[in-house]
Amino acid sequence: MPVGEPAAEREVLTYDAFGVAVRELGQTIADDQFRPDLILAVARGGLALAMGLAYALDVKDLVMVNVELYTGIGTRRAAPVVLAPAPSAGDLAGRRVLIADDVTDSGLTLRLLRDLCADHAAQCRSAVLYRKPPSVIEPDYVWRRTDRWINFPWSWQGPVVPSARMTS
Repeated sequence: MPVGEPAAEREVLTYDAFGVAVRELGQTIADDQFRPDLILAVARGGLALAMGLAYALDVKDLVMVNVELYTGIGTRRAAPVVLAPAPSAGDLAGRRVLIADDVTDSGLTLRLLRDLCADHAAQCRSAVLYRKPPSVIEPDYVWRRTDRWINFPWSWQGPVVPSARMTS
């Protein structure tokens, strides 16, 4: 979290609220009559959401994609990069794909993945827990909108071990 930022300026998502969010987002997708064949989970933040939506929507096929944009708090690359292993065209071909991520902040990751799916998938939609105002793309399904820093239950405390990036 940003240094010196008051707690009131944060959006706090607890594990209990996360469970509610997954069910509500899943219901919104179901009510929209979208039935994905495959959920594309954006690692790391979108993994928990993808798993929850897979259960809520009874989808057995999950594929993970790791995209790096942010390299630290407030620092990022000029453009997002898909890291290996990337989903293949065959993974997406002719499928109804739901991209799941925790937040769309800039929207650049989501746009990259939509473009990746566009050439191969029969249909592609996206679901996020949070959408922030700067996003250059509008996700199809959004649980909440915020302009605040988000404390996710799985990441707000940081690692319990020294970062491998700092020790190598």
